Amino acid sequence: MATPSASSSSSSNIMLAIFEKKTTSVELYRPLRNYIAFNYSEREAQNLEDDLQTLKQYRADLERMPDPTPTARRDLLQNYFKALCLVETRFPISPDKDHVNTVTFTWFDAFKPKQKAAQQNIHLEKAAVLFNLGAVYSQIGLTYDRATVDGRRLASHAFIAAAGAFAYLRDNAATKAAIGGGATVDVGVECAGMLERLMLAQAQESVFENTIAKGSTPGVCAKISRQVGLYYEEALAALNVAPLNQHFDKGWISHVQLKAVLFYAEACYRYSLELHEKEEIAEEIARLRSAVSAITESKKSAKGAPAQLLDAISKLEVLDASKEKMFASLVPDSSAKALSRYTEMVDDVIRTQAEKLQQASELTRVRLKEMDLPDSILALEGNFTLPTELKEDVEAVQISGGPAGLEAELQQLRDLRRVNQEMLVQIEELLQKEAREDAQFRGQFGTRWTRPQSSTLTKNLQDRLNRFAANLKQAAESDGRIERSVREHSALMSILDRRPIESALPSLARPIMSLDANEDAVVGALKQSLRQLETLGAQRAGLEDMLKEMKRKDDILPKLMTSTGSYEDLFRKEISKYDRISEDIAHNIEAQEQLLLQIQAQNDDFSAIFNLEDYKASREKCYKQIQAAIAKFREIKENINEGLKFYVTLQDAITNVKQQCNDFVMTRNIQCREMTEDVQRQMAGLNFQDNKNAGAYNNYPLVGHQNQRSNSQQQADSRPQAPYYQPPEQPTMPGYGPPPPAYSSPQVPSPYHVPPTSVPYPHPQAQQQQSHASHEYGQPAYPGWRGPYYNAHAQQSGSHPRPPYTIPAPYPPPHQSGYYKQQ
Repeated sequence: MATPSASSSSSSNIMLAIFEKKTTSVELYRPLRNYIAFNYSEREAQNLEDDLQTLKQYRADLERMPDPTPTARRDLLQNYFKALCLVETRFPISPDKDHVNTVTFTWFDAFKPKQKAAQQNIHLEKAAVLFNLGAVYSQIGLTYDRATVDGRRLASHAFIAAAGAFAYLRDNAATKAAIGGGATVDVGVECAGMLERLMLAQAQESVFENTIAKGSTPGVCAKISRQVGLYYEEALAALNVAPLNQHFDKGWISHVQLKAVLFYAEACYRYSLELHEKEEIAEEIARLRSAVSAITESKKSAKGAPAQLLDAISKLEVLDASKEKMFASLVPDSSAKALSRYTEMVDDVIRTQAEKLQQASELTRVRLKEMDLPDSILALEGNFTLPTELKEDVEAVQISGGPAGLEAELQQLRDLRRVNQEMLVQIEELLQKEAREDAQFRGQFGTRWTRPQSSTLTKNLQDRLNRFAANLKQAAESDGRIERSVREHSALMSILDRRPIESALPSLARPIMSLDANEDAVVGALKQSLRQLETLGAQRAGLEDMLKEMKRKDDILPKLMTSTGSYEDLFRKEISKYDRISEDIAHNIEAQEQLLLQIQAQNDDFSAIFNLEDYKASREKCYKQIQAAIAKFREIKENINEGLKFYVTLQDAITNVKQQCNDFVMTRNIQCREMTEDVQRQMAGLNFQDNKNAGAYNNYPLVGHQNQRSNSQQQADSRPQAPYYQPPEQPTMPGYGPPPPAYSSPQVPSPYHVPPTSVPYPHPQAQQQQSHASHEYGQPAYPGWRGPYYNAHAQQSGSHPRPPYTIPAPYPPPHQSGYYKQQ
């Protein structure tokens, strides 16, 4: 039952150790594996094979007694108990058909080996393992040499650990094991409590022995010895009542009773020695008579040290299975639901506290903006700031070149307009030159020159050129309006060229005269309060980060999986860790409210001294001036961009027309050469084809085609004459007919707009494949900000004036031979 141990011949030094309970063999591996395969999957069972084998080995080692050393036995019991905690939450062991119902645990009483208990639940198994753990600790305590200081200290720690194991058994496992009346007395609440007091008494007795060895004062020795006696008295009281009074041998009762009496007498003796040293003989005698009551009063102070040790050991952190990985992949539905509920509780706490922090920060922002802080303080120091949106707009204007860059863009408009005008002049000169040459040959050869006149073939080209010229004229007028607007608003927009733009803002000056000269004190106090407010804001940011980090680390699933008590108790304990940070948040918000009231009062004094209202009015006026300048700059910039797009698009259109004119002139020159040769042969009597050429030139060949002369053309004289050149028919250009109406008309498209996907004037050989709807180069002009950009007078269709480019052609008449080579 118990093993006595003594460090000397004195009977008072005898201490007791507890024998372990014994058990029978139990098969855990197969029932648990079958449960996993049936309720989860065979693959899961295979994955957990190592855990199942480990559990099986723990139980087999437990059945083999004893282990080589008490410490190895202790480690085995601790590991097995933690494994049992994990099994309890994942494998329901009971007679129920849906549970693990083939496992029965059998244990014998440690003090009455003939008595045994058998249960189909894990509670008896856990209670028995805890009992054996306390017993092993008591055996370890007896292994130390209590004749030495270190031996007595280590023995004391071992007995305290044993007391902790029995206390854990009493508080957590004894009641569950006793359900149904199937447990033995040794794992009951009464026996576990008695053994806890006995182990505490022996631990305190080891402390008393060390106190005597160190030569401590009689008063200290008296208090400690009295505490030893009290623990023995409590153990004796438990042994004298049912059910323990019929369960333990009388030797137990006699031993505990003797210890209680001896340490009571020791306490009285040590206390009398303290009085004797003070030479208070009369009081010494009186104290010996009343030693019991005097030492009893010291019970509370003497009890503190071992009680603290017991409290630490009773938690038995070595038995905490929440960090164990065994069977971690098995999460029952009940645990998953409990985790979800706890997560919702945490999310609610986090959300509530985060909203408080955000509301406090928003309140600070609004209140400071109402008081125009810290902008007014910065303005006093010369550190001006623009509103963020306004500053971004100014930076965008300056990046684009600012008002100073508008002149370069206006010059681009002039250059593009000049290029377009020069191209029109070149085209007109080219057509006029060809027409003059045709007229000269017609006058030279008379009726023999049978091809159509140039004017009948170039009417469409001339119409387009007229429309281009009209658009260019209107564009020049719009460009002029843009340039006038730039000149008229240059003073307004000049503020945008200030760098930095803050230099354009008015300054907040100190008062010229002051009655009490306390400006610096007012400003200093206000700045100090603002710094404190900034510190509180930084604290809130840190608190919010702490909340997020706490939530990230808050994983209670392992504790849920090992908890055998109420989930609600666990939730209350775990959620309470957020109480401290919630209090810190509340203190921060309260401090901010008080500080904002203080800042409001200080800002009122600041505003009065520095005439802040007048400064605000002048600053707002400057803001509005900057906004107006930005609006005007954007308006001018937009119109310039429209003009640039117009000129570039128009240049493409004129280039296409120029290519058509070049093709036309080249073809006419080739035809002119061939016709000249034929006419000269006729005049020289060298015509070998009677009347064939007269009709050959009625069909004007396309560029690259050879004239076809055959006998089949002898009937050409009887057919109506066709023009020598018949260009592909062009669609009527809506913008190049009558000049466009006022641009303000909602039906008129953007004047500068030319559909980018169309090729207005394709090469003659490809033009026939273009859709007529794609030739849009008669658009109205682009708009200005004062009505329509183009303000051309309305004209009737066909009444366009000739282009103003009527410069006489510098080219000499063609050579008499009729051969003309294009320059």
